[in-house]
Amino acid sequence: MTGDPIARTIEAVWRIESARLIAILARRTRDVGLAEDLAQDALVAAMEQWPRSGVPDRPGAWLLATARRRAVDALRRDKAFDRRREEIAARFEEEARTEPDVDAALDDEVGDDLLRLIFTACHPVLSFESRAALTLRLLGGLTTDEIARAFLVSEPTIAQRIVRAKRTLVEKQVEFEVPRGEELSERLASVLGVIYLIFNEGYAATAGDDWMRPSLCEEALRLGRILAGLAPAEPEVHGLLALMELTASRTPARTAPDGEPILLADQDRSRWDRLLIGRGLAALARAHALSAEPGSYQLQAAIAACHARAATAEATDWSEIARLYGELTRVTPSAVIELNRAMAVAMATGPADGLEILNALAEEPALQGYSYYHAARADLLAKLDRRAEARAAFDRAAALTRNVRERDWLLRRSAECG
Repeated sequence: MTGDPIARTIEAVWRIESARLIAILARRTRDVGLAEDLAQDALVAAMEQWPRSGVPDRPGAWLLATARRRAVDALRRDKAFDRRREEIAARFEEEARTEPDVDAALDDEVGDDLLRLIFTACHPVLSFESRAALTLRLLGGLTTDEIARAFLVSEPTIAQRIVRAKRTLVEKQVEFEVPRGEELSERLASVLGVIYLIFNEGYAATAGDDWMRPSLCEEALRLGRILAGLAPAEPEVHGLLALMELTASRTPARTAPDGEPILLADQDRSRWDRLLIGRGLAALARAHALSAEPGSYQLQAAIAACHARAATAEATDWSEIARLYGELTRVTPSAVIELNRAMAVAMATGPADGLEILNALAEEPALQGYSYYHAARADLLAKLDRRAEARAAFDRAAALTRNVRERDWLLRRSAECG
């Protein structure tokens, strides 16, 4: 769906509306796989009709109404039609009769179908990898390929995870609901991880023509704020919210008018969103007040706060950021976190020290196909005037990225190395 303008419009509408649509349908069917199928049927109908009739004024409401109508027909045509599907079909018919205002269903703020969907997709009967993949597919509207890039694994692997996850939810008869009590705490960790993955995909798109997908960031922020209201005593919920608010504050300064990426060090900080910074710092303060032992999200938020408080890149407390990354490595060991620590060390004590850390990560399997690793290494090599090595590393990073803007920028940096 990337050809003519109407196709691009349908794609954009799908990106915005698919998650809420699937969430609403999943609440009715108690089956996320069936809900996704019904939503896809509505999408197919839009692709057939909108090029002739034009995009309706309320595309989300049109998709939901179409999904409901098609659901009844499809469910009753199904050869495997049984009492359960008869009940679902009857429910859709009743809603079509008693709930004509589909906009109201799309604006469900009290029960929040999206939150039910994310807790269902993050149920413990699934592996963490499957939870994240399924939620990115259902909540973020990402394709299988895009999720594969986010996880640094193959596309068939992600496709299998999603299929198995939907089948498992049906077989285990997982309820479509937000858990309560102790179960809520147990499932928060995977929910937070998934929300952060969605945010990151929006903040630095793994593929496509645009470097960012603001709608995904906004959706992750919305889910994070709802979650903070639902679990106000959980410090990591506030930590994640603080991290996302502070990181999102840089959005207006991250791209040039032509869409070219602007690195953190080169950003005009007067364009950073002060409201989001204020919200982020307040959320971080709440997290600190709830726990003297900061978790992963609190530490990452503390790093983001260091950037937010600095008037310039040079005025940033890089030593404190390097220390926080060291603490973060202790709490959640990760090659990617160590990569970030290397860059902070480079800023604090010099590029040679950072490069030494990066070189020690050269054999990490997770970083072999990770464009950011090669781009970071290239940047430090360039600062050390090792131009030929820097150029090779920039070229390697450009070959690995699927994002057009990022690839153009990397190739330009490569050319600057001579």
